[in-house]
Amino acid sequence: MSGHDSGMSGRDSVQIPDDRDFGAFRAQCESERGWSLTYSKGGVAVWVQLLEPERALHKIKCRMECRDVPAETLYDVLHDIEYRKKWDTNVIETFDIGRLTANSDVGYYAWRCPKPLKNRDVVTLRSWLPMGSDYIIMNYSVKHPKYPPRKDMVRAVSIQTGYLIEGTGAKSCTITYLAQVDPKGSLPKWVVNKSSQFLAPKAMKKMYKACLKYPEWKQKHDPHFKPWLFPEQSRLPALALSELSLQHADSLENIDESSLAESKEDRGEGSDEDSLT
Repeated sequence: MSGHDSGMSGRDSVQIPDDRDFGAFRAQCESERGWSLTYSKGGVAVWVQLLEPERALHKIKCRMECRDVPAETLYDVLHDIEYRKKWDTNVIETFDIGRLTANSDVGYYAWRCPKPLKNRDVVTLRSWLPMGSDYIIMNYSVKHPKYPPRKDMVRAVSIQTGYLIEGTGAKSCTITYLAQVDPKGSLPKWVVNKSSQFLAPKAMKKMYKACLKYPEWKQKHDPHFKPWLFPEQSRLPALALSELSLQHADSLENIDESSLAESKEDRGEGSDEDSLT
């Protein structure tokens, strides 16, 4: 089994991350070594680390300064699945499957890929850790018997993906998004370039706008329901770790999309600014 393919820290079974895993994730978010800066504009910076250029397997790291957004608001926005359906225009379907512990659950997320690529989906084990004014949310792919790969999607693999939120003041924070995802299949180089130069910064800016509008939205939508802060509020069924297994990339069908050209209507920035009413 290859090292980068075995989930977190080279494990060979599904486990709930411990303090060491959160520490290692934070260190990766803060490290500069081995990363190439590919974008830096308007308070957003993106770095890329190519792992296997011929397969377009890469790590991407994106950091954004958030003025007028407290760290805890950003943390709420990343957790709030109902709100995500409002602001995340790439989402096709997302839902929580079950709860493992007070700070870990399993969920499903399907998203639109740039045309003409097939859309992707993942099933992930997600865990989170508040640390004073800082927060980490991270995930990796698992298999759940009730949610096998679908015919109309390509099942991607999150080797490790997550967010580090660092409070920088009463009403400001920095967010670092780190993703090592195997999108399955041989992707054309333009996809990697587009994700680092365009899609990641755009997603970050959209998230920032969503944060500014969240307090007002949340006031009207179950304002006291925050199971990520108050685990006793969780309505999810309990899941046992034994129901899950690791999702290895090699067990999934590889599809070759490397020769696909970017579709014309997808090239422009397109104004898909959604209203967040």
